[in-house]
Amino acid sequence: MRLDRRSFLASIGAGLGASLAAPRFLRAATRAGRYPIAFSTLGCPNWERPAVLEQADRLGYAAIELRGVKGNMDLPNVPELSGTRLAQSKRELSDRGLVVSDLGASSQMHEKDAAARQKQLDDGRRFIDLAQAMGVKYVRMFGNNIPPGEPREDVFKRVADGFREMADHARPGGVVVLIESHGDFVHSADLADLLTRVNSDAFALLWDAHHTFAAAGETPAETFAKLGKWVRHTHLKDSVPAPSGKVEDRHYVLTGKGDVPVKDQVTVLAKGGYKGYYCYEWEKKWHPDIEEPEVAFPHYAKVMGEYLAAAGVKPA
Repeated sequence: MRLDRRSFLASIGAGLGASLAAPRFLRAATRAGRYPIAFSTLGCPNWERPAVLEQADRLGYAAIELRGVKGNMDLPNVPELSGTRLAQSKRELSDRGLVVSDLGASSQMHEKDAAARQKQLDDGRRFIDLAQAMGVKYVRMFGNNIPPGEPREDVFKRVADGFREMADHARPGGVVVLIESHGDFVHSADLADLLTRVNSDAFALLWDAHHTFAAAGETPAETFAKLGKWVRHTHLKDSVPAPSGKVEDRHYVLTGKGDVPVKDQVTVLAKGGYKGYYCYEWEKKWHPDIEEPEVAFPHYAKVMGEYLAAAGVKPA
C-alpha cells in the first residue's frame, strides 16, 4: 500500500513513540518547525564542517554560530569559507535550511600598543569582509580588558573609538558589529555607556547572559531593562560555583543543572520582543573536561525547546 506524506509521517511518529528521536526525525523530514536556537562551534572543536551541519539539522537547530572550524579560529583563512569553495559552503547551509547567525572574531578594542591595536583592527575588518561575502549579519568582537591603573575614561574612549571604526567599516556591507558582555565589560552601565558613545546602527550587543549574572551579579530583568534595545544575539549556558568562590573557576554544566537562571533569561528575552537566536555557547574548546557535544547539544535543544514553549515562542 502506498502511503501519502501525512500517513508516512504519522507512521514514523507512531513507530518512534515518545522518544527524543521522533521530533528530531520529523523536523529533519519536514525542514520546518524549528525553534530559534543556535549553537556555537566553540562547543564542537573536533567536528569536521559536514558533521556540524548534519548535527545542527538533525537536532532541530535553526542556526550555527561560527567560532572556528575544526579548531581553526581564523575563519577568513578556513578553506571552505574562501574562494570558489565559499559558494558551495553557502549552498550546503541552505540545503539544510540552516543559517550562520554570526561570526565570532577575537578582536579586542582595549589594546593600547599601536602595533597590537592595528592587528586587532585589521583582523576585525577581515571578519567583517567575510561576513559580507557570506551574507552573515553579525560579527562579534570584544571590548575585553580595563587595564589596572589606567584611567577608566581613557580605556572607554579607546574602546569606543575602535568599535566606531569597526562599525564604519561594516555599515556599507550591511554588517553589524556586536560587543559581547565579556571580560571586564559585563556591567550593564558600562555596556550602555559604550553603546551610547559609539551611537551607530552598525553596532549593537551580544548578550552573554551567563557573564552578566555570574560576573556582574545582575538579574536577567535588570540587564535587559538597561540593554534590551541593543540586544541582537545571545550566548546562553549554565554553571555551578567553584569551591574557590572565584567567578573564573565556575564549572559549566548542562542547561538547567546549575544555578544560572537560564529559563528566566529566555523568558525576559521572549517577553521583551527579542527576535534573534538563543545561542548555546558550550565552551568545550576552552574547557575540554566538560560534557561532549554529542551529549550537550541534544540536551540543550530539548531543554531550550521547553523554555521557549513556556515563554510563548513558537517553532517556525
